[in-house]
Amino acid sequence: MKKIINIFLVTVVLLHTACTDELNQYPNVEETSKTVYSDPANYISALAKCYSSFVTAGQEKGGGDADLSSNNGYDYMRCYFNVQEAGTDELGSTWIEGDNIGDLSFLSWDANDPWVADMYYRCYYSISLCNEFLKNAVDSKIASFTEEEQAEIKLYREEARFLRAMAYSHAMDLFHDVPFADESVIGSSKLPEEIKAAKLFNFLVTELKDCSEGMLDVDACEYGHAPRAAAWMLLSRLYLNAEVYDAGVKNDSCMIYSQKVIDEGYALEADYGKLFNGDNHLRVGRGNEIIFPLVVDGTSVLSWGATTYLVCGEVDTDYGAAASEVGCTLAWSMFRIRGEVPALFDLDNDNRALFYTDGQNQYMDNGIDDRTGGYFVQKWSNLTDAGEAATNTTSDGVNTDFPMFRLADAYLMYAESAARSGNDMTTALSYVNDLRSHRNAASVSESELLATTDGIPYKFFLDERARELYWECVRRTDLVRFGCFTSNKYIWQWKGGVKDGKAVDDKYNIYPIPSAELSANPNLSNGDY
Repeated sequence: MKKIINIFLVTVVLLHTACTDELNQYPNVEETSKTVYSDPANYISALAKCYSSFVTAGQEKGGGDADLSSNNGYDYMRCYFNVQEAGTDELGSTWIEGDNIGDLSFLSWDANDPWVADMYYRCYYSISLCNEFLKNAVDSKIASFTEEEQAEIKLYREEARFLRAMAYSHAMDLFHDVPFADESVIGSSKLPEEIKAAKLFNFLVTELKDCSEGMLDVDACEYGHAPRAAAWMLLSRLYLNAEVYDAGVKNDSCMIYSQKVIDEGYALEADYGKLFNGDNHLRVGRGNEIIFPLVVDGTSVLSWGATTYLVCGEVDTDYGAAASEVGCTLAWSMFRIRGEVPALFDLDNDNRALFYTDGQNQYMDNGIDDRTGGYFVQKWSNLTDAGEAATNTTSDGVNTDFPMFRLADAYLMYAESAARSGNDMTTALSYVNDLRSHRNAASVSESELLATTDGIPYKFFLDERARELYWECVRRTDLVRFGCFTSNKYIWQWKGGVKDGKAVDDKYNIYPIPSAELSANPNLSNGDY
């Protein structure tokens, strides 16, 4: 049985709508903040809501009593998966029209796209929850509590800062120049000002460095809470992509924080598939690979998005394997992987190649919505270590956590930054080959890490990150960093909406602020849109 933060002890019921400015629209509550936060026992419930906002869509099982009235009404991670994966070489969404995902798939969205809008509002809903918590967790507010209660709330305060930083980092990565507000503006009628990506980057770096000092180390951190290494991992990702945010080149800083994570006591998992199954909570903590998971539980943290979306969505019993092979009782018939990514693997040896290929066509020659093309992915699973279904997915969600940060990514971030900076290639090569050894993949040479391949410098890392991290919500960010998402440097099938693929306008490297938000807040703008 998982030991989890009890998500459903939350007493504050938040009723945002998605058609006005989220940052300026604070909760309508059945109990006021003053009532809720007068009792120190309620702080863990409020923090739990901050955590659960990334994986659930409402107050009730499966998203009932919805947090937001929005275009689709899905949870944060379902939106994040779609905007990070749907338009890339990693995903073919065969239910393209039913899920309104055509414009994401073909890199042709506009400021009225429902998934873009939902992602934007989900980011700011999570930010608003964290701001509300932080406003009520300042020293003056908790001074009347016992010393033990104050110490506990101060720890929660640092976790809330981390969660806010994570949501802001996603907003910055997706939208770049975004509205900014912290806990100091709650109750103000002033509309949030736009903050440039570079300035937000600097805020996040400072915030993460500071809050990590108050977060727990891997040994002291209870499952479900973020340890300090999660803040370091987020810092590493920010530094790796700093140039994209107009914040300069930060490879040395990426290496420093990746190394801090590596030194914390985590270890690579020998069985890659166990990182994504219904018992993957057992792979969290010291001596394990998962640094910070978003907790998903089939009954108490049930979502029809998050990992339920991935596990059930990858199954199509009309053409592929039985649903029971990944612990499902319900097949949603939604996803394939485009043919370019399986082409990167040694399919006979690399244990990361979790594809169902029997009788399948590797490429989607007849269109993304043609269910006979593209391999099936079996990476995500609701099976326990014993090979049994963890839950009944007809009535419940899956039991599979989403590993937001893994040690393997720290290895790859360190090595890529080392290659780009020309520093410490010996360590970089050792990390890459240690990882590949765990995945039963052949070792590589230093020259391969440094090579320009197909006109793309350091392309090994773009490919290796696909092999290691496919369907983990990093692909769009990686393609943008390598200058490959919109350009003709790298073309994949159906990129730009044509079979052989094509380059698209560079404006699609950034998503637009939703039109409704621009109407609500004249401080915001959309650049090329």
